[in-house]
Amino acid sequence: QVQLVESGGGLVQAGGSLRLSCAASGRIFNTNAVGWFRQAPGKERDFVAAIRWSDGSTDYVDSVKGRFTISRDSAKNTVYLQMNTLKPEDTAVYYCAKGWGGRSPAAFPSWGQGTQVTVSS
Repeated sequence: QVQLVESGGGLVQAGGSLRLSCAASGRIFNTNAVGWFRQAPGKERDFVAAIRWSDGSTDYVDSVKGRFTISRDSAKNTVYLQMNTLKPEDTAVYYCAKGWGGRSPAAFPSWGQGTQVTVSS
């Protein structure tokens, strides 16, 4: 069974950058997509970005377009989320997940443990 492990979270000032990593313990080539989601306290888990494993096509929620970039390194079985120009409203626990694609958390059955991102104003 593939396990996903996120890393790279932390505390950053508004306008700063972070790069999150999602490393798979096994081969994930047989997944359709890997997504990043985030959950702020008291809120639902929301879609942030996803990448199709086969061709690298990407999808972003409007609020992060132009600021966040999702990418993959197939050789390392790792997906990255480069986050630039961070805002306090980006503060959340960020999760990576593998699954079938789309934007619904229900379409991603395998999840990492999450990594905290805190953006101070």
